[in-house]
Amino acid sequence: MTIKVLAAHLGLSISTISKALKDSHEISATTKSKVLQAAAEMGYIPNPYASSLRKQKSKTIAVIIPEVSDSFFAQAINGIETVATLMQYHTLIYLSHDSFQVEKEIIKHCSNGRVDGVLISVSKQTTDTLHFDLLKKSNIPFVFFDRDLENYEAPKVLTNDFESGYLAARHLFSMGCSHPVFLSPSDSLSVCNRRYDGFVKASEEVGLINQPNNFKVVDCHQQPENITSQIIQILQKDSNIAGIIASVEDLAIHGYLACLELKLQIPNDILLIGFTSIKTADLFSPTLTTITQPAFEIGKRAATILFELIDNKGAQPSNYPVILPSTLIQRASTGNLTKKA
Repeated sequence: MTIKVLAAHLGLSISTISKALKDSHEISATTKSKVLQAAAEMGYIPNPYASSLRKQKSKTIAVIIPEVSDSFFAQAINGIETVATLMQYHTLIYLSHDSFQVEKEIIKHCSNGRVDGVLISVSKQTTDTLHFDLLKKSNIPFVFFDRDLENYEAPKVLTNDFESGYLAARHLFSMGCSHPVFLSPSDSLSVCNRRYDGFVKASEEVGLINQPNNFKVVDCHQQPENITSQIIQILQKDSNIAGIIASVEDLAIHGYLACLELKLQIPNDILLIGFTSIKTADLFSPTLTTITQPAFEIGKRAATILFELIDNKGAQPSNYPVILPSTLIQRASTGNLTKKA
């Protein structure tokens, strides 16, 4: 059912039907009533997208994230939605599943004018930038949040990953841990590499720069039991490991399961700290020490910047990247080490 069909049915012009549906003062009350009654009877539903496209705006933004199971992205989307709702915009959520090819296809789909702007947290496979250049050529603004491409110039809203990695390592060392291991889902993901660089700096300061094999990649796209098995193998190969820094939420959760399987007591046998915004950290046993990212604020700030760019196409903010600090929250999983200090 379209306005054209409705107009033909009533014997009125399309312009008259459109104005009547918009309650224009140019149309008489009698005609408005007639149009509205016919629209209800015939099942006509106004299409907001058609109206938006006539104004050269879709009133829609795309949010591209690698996954939804991570609590960080759930909270970030809430922050994004807060701004989008205020701006009367729709939000399309796309999942790349940490695949570069999927991400590239999504960007291609978005570059045809379907959306007015894009917020993206890149996949762990992403190293090429040509698909982002496609957005630029299409004059569609975009903002990176949380995950980015380090050497690619674009608006970004990030957290202080290097400093947070340093802080996490210094905390373990201060609690007596002499042999920590850094777990990452990728050796190419910039956000994890920045955290590891902070870890390395802290290690250098306590004289552990030559410590071998302190960076381990765990494939988080395996079945849950396989993720746990990978961590078990890491701990079995080096029985001196006395602390775990889990660079993403999934690895922290599976770190608990691995220690349970190996009958390692946290924190007596091994310390564990995770980068996560999970709200149930206090329910873990023992409770989980976290580097907590301001996920909601990151999403909110990224969306605010995007809408500024949408309203001023062609303009670029001069103060990027925006860095919002994360917070170390100490809990029982990094208590005093008694066995491997």
